[in-house]
Amino acid sequence: MILLRRLLGDVLRRQRQRQGRTLREVSSSARVSLGYLSEVERGQKEASSELLSAICDALDVRMSELMREVSDELALAELAASAAASDPVPAPVRPKLNSVSVTSLAGMPEERVTIKSPADVVDVVAA
Repeated sequence: MILLRRLLGDVLRRQRQRQGRTLREVSSSARVSLGYLSEVERGQKEASSELLSAICDALDVRMSELMREVSDELALAELAASAAASDPVPAPVRPKLNSVSVTSLAGMPEERVTIKSPADVVDVVAA
C-alpha cells in the first residue's frame, strides 16, 4: 500500500538534506518540535496543511513545488505497484513467412511486395 505521508516525508527529508540543514535547524525555524518533524519525515505522522506551510517556509520551498515532487513520487510508486501486481507480459510471437514475392510492373515507378504469413497477407508498396 502506498502511503502519502511516507512519500511526503521522504520529499521533505530530501529537501532538507539538499540544503545541508539539520532537523534541529528546520524544526526551530518552523516552530515545530524536533521529534514531531522527525516523525513527519519518517512518514509516521500526518502533517496538517498549516504544518506543511511552516516547514516549507522554513525550507524556503514553495508548497506547490513540494507537492509536485510528491505527486511525481506517487506516480512512480503507482506504476511500480501496478507492474508488480500484473502478470508478466508474454513475449511476442513472430509469424513465420511462407513466401515473399516481388513484382515489378513495366513502366511503373513503384515495386509491390507481397508478404504472406500463416495469419494474413500484407502488401508493401515502395515508391
